[in-house]
Amino acid sequence: MTKTEKGAAIEQLKERFENNEFFYIADASTMTAEKTTELRGMLFEKGISMQVVKNTLARKALEALPEENNYSAVFDALKGPTAIMFTEVANAPAKVIKEFRGADGERPILKAAYIASSVYTGDEQLDALAKLKSREEMISDVLTLLQSPMQNLLGALNSGGSKIAGILKTLEEREA
Repeated sequence: MTKTEKGAAIEQLKERFENNEFFYIADASTMTAEKTTELRGMLFEKGISMQVVKNTLARKALEALPEENNYSAVFDALKGPTAIMFTEVANAPAKVIKEFRGADGERPILKAAYIASSVYTGDEQLDALAKLKSREEMISDVLTLLQSPMQNLLGALNSGGSKIAGILKTLEEREA
């Protein structure tokens, strides 16, 4: 790889890191070509792209970005064979990896995950990452919580109105 090609690769990676606030670093090195293709297909269906990278190029791309993003925490994961999964949904790669592994699979191994400036390191974090709620799920939960008191109030008003109507009807029948 020439110096120009390396510079272009670093710029491309830098742009991908800037445009994705969630990415996973994994080791898929001993997987067969067939298994890797199957994994890429599963990732593609969920809108996740996987790119095998050279660690030094990935590190240089991350170092070129602003320090407040806390990318330095993932530098330890950039050792050995590395594949980076870029996503727009924080928990999607973890769910795909768990599904892909099934009962007997051990690859890909999660090295680290960068979720909106938080870093999760190690494969043991996979379950926690899979349980994270996506932004859409969190918004839905908040809307449900906000609707609940209003629904309770409307339900109470509606039930109270029918009670009053029932009482008035009973009093009217007594007078007659």
